[in-house]
Amino acid sequence: MAELELKNLYDDFRDGKTLKAYARIIAEDAEKLERPINIMEVCGGHTHSIMKFGLPQLMPENINFIHGPGCPVCIMPKERIDHAYVLSQQPDVILVTLGDMIKVPGSNGSLQDARAKGADVRFVYSPMECIKIAQENPDKTVIFFAIGFETTTPMTAVLLNQVIQQDIPNILFHINHVTVPEVMKELIDSRDVHVDSYNNKIDAFLGPSHVSVIAGSKIYEPFPREYGRPVVVSGFEPVDVMEGISMIVKQFVEKRCELEIQYKRVVTEEGNLNAQKLIDTYFDKVSLFRWRGLGNVPDSGLKLKEAFEKYDAEILYKDVLPIAEIEDHKLCICGDILRGMAKPPECTIFGTACKPTTPIGSCMVSSEGACAAYYKYGNLITS
Repeated sequence: MAELELKNLYDDFRDGKTLKAYARIIAEDAEKLERPINIMEVCGGHTHSIMKFGLPQLMPENINFIHGPGCPVCIMPKERIDHAYVLSQQPDVILVTLGDMIKVPGSNGSLQDARAKGADVRFVYSPMECIKIAQENPDKTVIFFAIGFETTTPMTAVLLNQVIQQDIPNILFHINHVTVPEVMKELIDSRDVHVDSYNNKIDAFLGPSHVSVIAGSKIYEPFPREYGRPVVVSGFEPVDVMEGISMIVKQFVEKRCELEIQYKRVVTEEGNLNAQKLIDTYFDKVSLFRWRGLGNVPDSGLKLKEAFEKYDAEILYKDVLPIAEIEDHKLCICGDILRGMAKPPECTIFGTACKPTTPIGSCMVSSEGACAAYYKYGNLITS
């Protein structure tokens, strides 16, 4: 028997014939639509799949992708990055974070720049690596700069749980976890003067499946019920996305407005209850969290509960952390892109002054950002 390879597990979800079959179904249904519809894929992972596999050119003219704020690196405001930068400069501190966060420039530079100047900054694939770093450096304080949505929050909670259980004295946390449904609501009905959301173009949402693996599909129930926007929770492979789009279009044709799950092989209505319990043990909501380009979004951020403040670097180092809000470069339109109001090529500095090698906006610096996706795969778009 031939040995099973990883690619065997996803080949069928990238099959060209299946993609074209879904394209035909979508086109046939789209002919029955009374008006064009804009579908926001909330997550940057969806954006990259859509661009990488050229899905926009498989869509009829009256189905349009718009791109949402679902990239934890893209939505991090400069002042939070400045926090990480300042923390990395403190004596005997090792600053640890995930992936692309190390490359994002704040007002003083990026964590990568801080490392070049001598700071001990490290990126990890799993927060649990902090334990090994802390044990190997007992005279240092390891600060985990925690980022991400519902998907990564449980990993931070597990790390804190282990720190407590193992009585590890030299790990602290700077919490920047945010939640998806709150920003989706903000995109639709914000009254924040910073965001004119009443002009939003969103007709339906393609919900990120990995968020719902943890939080369940139930977190999206208000959108069809209260906001009149259908939601289909979809996987990230191109066939998943095409099936999800087809499900949304059918809802419009049949004049339904519902929450549906495309990614039934993993997502349930309730999600991972153990992970949710762990998050509830250690985290509280914050009343406001400032999203880059979007302004203050109510109830969209998390913080450590009061009982665990002795692990909170934001409290313990509050005297050295900057508090001023910092706006983006005036020519950067990442805010409009994250709200689905514009696409990357509409930015005057896209691909010229702002490129992956010289990023000005967060949507270009993050590998999950919409600008990075258009820069890398934009040649697959015909228009």
